[in-house]
Amino acid sequence: MTVTRFWRPVEIPDDLGDRPAAVRSGRVKLPNHIAWSGQGEYDLDDPRGREHVYELVMTEGNEDDVRTYIDLDVLLGMWDTMRIAPYVREQWAEHLRSRGLIP
Repeated sequence: MTVTRFWRPVEIPDDLGDRPAAVRSGRVKLPNHIAWSGQGEYDLDDPRGREHVYELVMTEGNEDDVRTYIDLDVLLGMWDTMRIAPYVREQWAEHLRSRGLIP
């Protein structure tokens, strides 16, 4: 499901959570279309690095990126403390609520 809000689409695949993310730990190098500012390598085993990857992918990634880097269980564990743009949080919250995953 792609939801357009402001100028940037927020892409959330309907099948997210049907299987674990392809990349769950270790160091990752995000593609340039996600980490376009230059720093693209992060450590998913470091809580802050993992949170930053999730924030970037949720904001800049396409549905395939979300399937690759976002693990639904991990996302739900970080949801309340994540710092993401309000329009991104709103669209993700709507999706997660529709699935009964958050109140």
